[in-house]
Amino acid sequence: MNTSSLFQEMEDAQVAASAPLAVRMRPRTLDEVCGQADAIGPSSWLRQAIQADSLSSVILYGPAGTGKTSIAHVIAKTTDAHFVEVSAIGGTVSDLRREIKEADARLRARGERTILFVDEIHRFNRSQQDALLHAVEDRVVVLVGATTENPFFEVNSALISRSRIVHLHALSDDEISQLVQMAAADERGLAGEVELDADATSLICTLSGGDARSALTTLELASDIARGAGERIITAEMVQTANPSRNIPYDKNKDMHYDVISAFIKSMRGSDPDAVLYWLARMIEGGEDPKFIARRIFICAAEDVGNADPQALLIAEAAFKAAEVIGYPECQLILAQAATYLALAPKSNSACGIFDARAEVARGPVRTVPNNLRDRHRPGSEEYGEYKYPHNYPEGWVDQQYLPDGLERGAFYHPGERGWEAYRTEAVKRDRGR
Repeated sequence: MNTSSLFQEMEDAQVAASAPLAVRMRPRTLDEVCGQADAIGPSSWLRQAIQADSLSSVILYGPAGTGKTSIAHVIAKTTDAHFVEVSAIGGTVSDLRREIKEADARLRARGERTILFVDEIHRFNRSQQDALLHAVEDRVVVLVGATTENPFFEVNSALISRSRIVHLHALSDDEISQLVQMAAADERGLAGEVELDADATSLICTLSGGDARSALTTLELASDIARGAGERIITAEMVQTANPSRNIPYDKNKDMHYDVISAFIKSMRGSDPDAVLYWLARMIEGGEDPKFIARRIFICAAEDVGNADPQALLIAEAAFKAAEVIGYPECQLILAQAATYLALAPKSNSACGIFDARAEVARGPVRTVPNNLRDRHRPGSEEYGEYKYPHNYPEGWVDQQYLPDGLERGAFYHPGERGWEAYRTEAVKRDRGR
C-alpha cells in the first residue's frame, strides 16, 4: 500500500468515527437492513435483482427512516455497475446531464452499466425529471429513486411507467427495539459502553414513530447524557431529556395529511367521539391549520348531520369563526366541542340530494317551469293559470305542482329517519293527511 492510500484510509476512518450513529450503523448487506421483509425478503424481486446484479429502474417509496438510502448504499456495495449519487435537494439539470453523459461514455467504452441514485427525487421539478427520461428508457442509467411522497403524484408518469415501485413501511416497535439494542452493542455503534433499561427501550420505540434514523439519534443523545453523568445504564428519563417530543408522522398537504383528515371525517360520520378526538389530536400535534380542520367540520355538519340536527351547522360555523379569530391553543377546545357534537348528533345525508338534482339538470331534458310558478310581471301572464298562495290555506300548505313535468316528488329528497328531520317529515305527513 502506498503512503497516499494509507493516509486516505486513515482520513476515511476518522470521518466514519465522527459520523452520527445513524450513519455509522448504516447496513452493509440486505440482511442488515432492519425490517422491510416484503420489500427485500428472500423471495422479493428487489433482493433477487440486487443479488443477480440485474437491477432495473426502481423507486423506493416510504416514510423517513425506513431504509431507502440504506438499500441504495447496499446496492452500491454489491453491484458491479458504476454507482453515482445525486441529491435532488441541490442537484441541477446540468448535474444530471453530466452524469448521464459520463454513464453513456462508460457504457460505450467498457460496457459498464451505471446505477444513478437520486435521493428525494420528488424535489426535482418536471423539467429535471424529464432530463432523466431518455437515459432511463434507453438503459443508459438504471435509476434508483428515493421519495417520501407518493410517486404517482410527485414523479413523472413516464418515469413511473419505466420503473418498479417498492413501498417501504414504518418500522414496528419490535424492529426499532432490535435496532437500538444492536447499535448499543455493535463496535460501529456504542460498542457496549452503555446499556438500555426496558423502559428506555420502550420509550425510544414510542418516540421514534417507526423512524429508524430518529431512534438512533435519540439513542446517541441519551448515551451522551448517561456518559456525562458517569452512568452506564440509559434510563427512560435520559431518553425523555434527549427527545422531549414524539416523532409523529404528519406530512401536511401529502398522503398522511389526507389519511388523517379522512379518518377524522369518517369518525364524525360514524358517531365515534373518542376516535374524533384522537384524529383531531393527531392533526393538532402535526401543526395542522385550525381553519382547515374547521372547514371539514363545517362540511360534515351539512353533509352528514344535515336537518337531523340543524343546530349542528350553526355550531360548525361558530367553530370556524373561532379558528379564524382565536387560533391555537385555545381554539382546540372549540374544535373538539364542535367535532364531538357532530359525532353525537343524529345523522342525515338528505342534503346530498343536490347531487342527484344536478345530474338531472346536466343530463336530463330542459324542463319548462310549470305555468302556475312562472313570473307574473309580463304581458299575457294572466293566462298562466292560478298560483295558490300557501299562506291562504289553514295548514300553510296547498297541493299544487312545483316540479316540472316528468319529475315526481321523491326524485331527489330522501329524508332521514332520525332527529328533527324525521320528526318534521312525520308531522308533514300527518298534517297533509298522507
